[in-house]
Amino acid sequence: MPPVASPCVGICSLDEQDLCIGCQRTGQEITLWGRMTDDQRRAVLGRCEERAKEQGLWLTSTDNGET
Repeated sequence: MPPVASPCVGICSLDEQDLCIGCQRTGQEITLWGRMTDDQRRAVLGRCEERAKEQGLWLTSTDNGET
């Protein structure tokens, strides 16, 4: 089974909170990604999803663009 893939989307820039504006990982999470287990990577992906939701950047299939 292949390892959990990186969430990198090629927009690599850290903001004031040390979060990548592209993938929502912290600088430390990015640095350690290659040495993480798949379980650790899944935990990071979960945190990235929560960060994106908090910032209004996460879209789901139930989002219909209405406000």
